Amino acid sequence: MTSNCRRPEHTAPPDLFYNEVEARKYSQNSRMIEIQTQMSERAVELLNLPEGQPCFLLDVGCGSGLSGDFLSEEGHYWVGVDISTAMLDVALDREVEGDLLVGDMGHGMPFRPGTFDGCISISALQWLCNADKRSHSPPKRLYTFFSTLYSSLSRGSRAIFQLYPENSEQLELITTQAMRAGFGGGMVVDYPNSSKAKKFFLCLFAGVTGSLPKGLGTETSDRAVSNQVQYSGQRCRFKGMKGKSAKKGRDWILEKKERRRRQGREVRADTKYTARQRKPHF
Repeated sequence: MTSNCRRPEHTAPPDLFYNEVEARKYSQNSRMIEIQTQMSERAVELLNLPEGQPCFLLDVGCGSGLSGDFLSEEGHYWVGVDISTAMLDVALDREVEGDLLVGDMGHGMPFRPGTFDGCISISALQWLCNADKRSHSPPKRLYTFFSTLYSSLSRGSRAIFQLYPENSEQLELITTQAMRAGFGGGMVVDYPNSSKAKKFFLCLFAGVTGSLPKGLGTETSDRAVSNQVQYSGQRCRFKGMKGKSAKKGRDWILEKKERRRRQGREVRADTKYTARQRKPHF
């Protein structure tokens, strides 16, 4: 699961790594914006929110507000928490619609019980596995975060974390602390056989457990979720995250149409022309 390049969390603490220069990339780099939007869309899909009903959501590690933009587009209200003031300054300059709060995940979530209808987090959770100070204990910081998050969520809601795990031991640490805090759920892996499109999502249930969602690009059946958080002990590697977007492929489109059919929506029948490449119009 280890990336070939040096991991950002090994470079500097998040409040220092995401400085003004790094923060500007998240408002100017079209590739970063596209990836962030795609992962936010998938996270919201995994939340399984009531259709057509605005919800109050928490965005942990909200950064410059790119994931929050998608939440606003979907008609939801949100609060974003991030440790980097530089990233939050970019979010303010972009005039995002959510409320913003400076905070360290490892210190816990300072919200009243049952405040939120769900939580998403994009590329932030793995930072808690690093000890940036002598006083930092990753297991304690993870437990503090998960226990306070569990309290701030309404019963029956979900928390979805897109993350880049470094190895199976890190996954075990994260999921064990989530289970201790009261969550049920497990890992959802999209496109597990693809080196470019593979994505990890930790899907947690607050109070009421259900069936763990299927990962995109898999044919595995739904698994019943016990109160034991599931994780994979398999060691595999991330390769470069660049390449063709998974959302442009035929497999992704067919998978999305099938999900909509299971939700009872009207979907056009599949034909040989489905997801075909069309020539540009001049």
